[in-house]
Amino acid sequence: MKLLEKIIQLFIGGLFIFSGVVKVNDPVGTAIKLEEYFAVFSEDIAEFFNVFVPYALPLAVVLVTLEIVLGVALLVGFRKKDTIKALFGLIVFFTFLTFYSAYFNKVTDCGCFGDAIPLNPWQSFTKDVILFVLILVLMFRMKLYKNSNSVIAGGVTGLSVVLSLIVAFVAIEHLPFKDFRVYKKGASIPELMEAKVSCNYIYVMEKNGQLEEFSEYPTDPSYTYKDMKITNEKECTPKVTDYNLTDADGNDQTAYSLEGKKFIIVVHKVEKADAESFKKINGLVEKLENQGIEPMIFSSDASIDDLRHEVQLAAPYYFADATVLKTIIRSNPGLLYLENGVVKNKWHYNDTPESIDALMK
Repeated sequence: MKLLEKIIQLFIGGLFIFSGVVKVNDPVGTAIKLEEYFAVFSEDIAEFFNVFVPYALPLAVVLVTLEIVLGVALLVGFRKKDTIKALFGLIVFFTFLTFYSAYFNKVTDCGCFGDAIPLNPWQSFTKDVILFVLILVLMFRMKLYKNSNSVIAGGVTGLSVVLSLIVAFVAIEHLPFKDFRVYKKGASIPELMEAKVSCNYIYVMEKNGQLEEFSEYPTDPSYTYKDMKITNEKECTPKVTDYNLTDADGNDQTAYSLEGKKFIIVVHKVEKADAESFKKINGLVEKLENQGIEPMIFSSDASIDDLRHEVQLAAPYYFADATVLKTIIRSNPGLLYLENGVVKNKWHYNDTPESIDALMK
């Protein structure tokens, strides 16, 4: 039984650490996911959940740090009883979230492993149920454990707190250390917008009250069409399906944005954009235009033109979906350099490059 307990502890501790590490790499992404949950709960349960939206980022940092720290504490045996109780409370919370998402089909990706390993709602719920059962086993055995306060175990656990907070802070003030999203450096947006393989279809037809399936549409007129299924939907669906850009008049500028050399300034929300950062951005934009690199502002905010005049940013603006912009870059404003739709580089506003040469690095 002790060997089984050790295996369970290693599995739970390792999984919590892994889950926390991939999310502490991108706490802004976790905050975005929390905002989704708060929006759903405020609509379905009570408007009170809107109160938490402004605090999504600090809550995200606390949550991912807690995952790492509890995983480490379990593995090193620090305050074991308290750790198991805390893990149980956390998994109950996670299981509720994933069940709600799966059953009501509200949040289609829980963000359990960030963008590193996307899970659908039912996969997320199944994972949490397994963890719930395993932690429950430790709960039943808890009376046999000692609440150790080992100096070494405490030091390792404390170090995990410090390192997690440092990594989270750096990721917030710059960009994620590892970009798992489709718009990462080196990605070709035009290629990602194309399907790699053709879709295969199954046609469901009815004849004489009987349903039959065909891989090709039957020419027999006695069959009545009932349904059509794609058998390889995941493989034949482009990785990017929602990258669309329009100008102020509603004209489609998607293809234009992917032509030639473009310096993109992404503004998620005007009221939350760091206004001071535009001083440095403006200087760079002027240098780039002299080298034939065209600046473009991407935003989903209708008041972007007001901000443009306020900060004296001499660049045309275009509208895109808010979720797409948050996926493109975790910075407000965020900066990208594209060559024929290929993401050559991207920067947080705190890392705005000073020279044209920096664009190529």
